[in-house]
Amino acid sequence: MPETSTKPYLIRAIYEWCTDNGFTPYIAVFVDANTNVPREFVKNNEIVLNVSFDATSGLDMGNEWITFSARFGGVSRKIDVPVENVLAIYARENGQGMAFPVERSLPETQAATERESNPPPKLAPVEAETPATTSDTGPGDDDTPPPVPRIGGKKPALKVVK
Repeated sequence: MPETSTKPYLIRAIYEWCTDNGFTPYIAVFVDANTNVPREFVKNNEIVLNVSFDATSGLDMGNEWITFSARFGGVSRKIDVPVENVLAIYARENGQGMAFPVERSLPETQAATERESNPPPKLAPVEAETPATTSDTGPGDDDTPPPVPRIGGKKPALKVVK
């Protein structure tokens, strides 16, 4: 019998830690054909989702899938995320959490199309740590989800240069 991955257990543990401490748990997800999320909020094949109790309905964090319903622009949507596609889980308020490796496999033609339509932003150097802000809005209620922080260091501050 194959050994069970520790990833879903760690995700649930960080989620519980966030909720026990009054933080808002967010997950960063790599989006592929197996992921059911609102595609209009996906950027560079990634989406950040607020998985707090207040932002979700029917949250189920199993060993293979994370499923729930959430409102995006006032419309309830069913979300299905394979646990293997979770890039990170962290607290929005302080960036503490855990990141995971994810196998990013897109067909080459789709990957080329994504690169052309969504070029990566030019980033300015990280200067100083900025305080996190809190929000009571659900996933998709703002246009810019919080960046996924580096685990083990200061929270990076990104600046888009046009």
